[in-house]
Amino acid sequence: MNNFDKEGFLTNPESWTEELAKIIAGQEGIELTHEHWEIIWLVREFYQTYDLSPSNRPLVKTVKQKLGEEKGNSIYLLSLFPDSPAKIASKIAGLPKPANCF
Repeated sequence: MNNFDKEGFLTNPESWTEELAKIIAGQEGIELTHEHWEIIWLVREFYQTYDLSPSNRPLVKTVKQKLGEEKGNSIYLLSLFPDSPAKIASKIAGLPKPANCF
């Protein structure tokens, strides 16, 4: 069984699956596309490297480094994950809520 905190973040990142990501995304009103998955996998890689979920600035920087200028900007990320790209992407990726995200 998957446990979530009061904000809907998975409490055990190891229990995350792609199927669960689709369910969480649906709860956020997002239908996952290839572009969403690119960001989700980058967020998960960031977490594995630094043991924390990226806040918005590190997310933008990481996307820019890995996927290029056209995707490494706030406008593009907001188009995929409205309101707070780092927070929503981390939630869908089964990771803890990033620091500095309300």
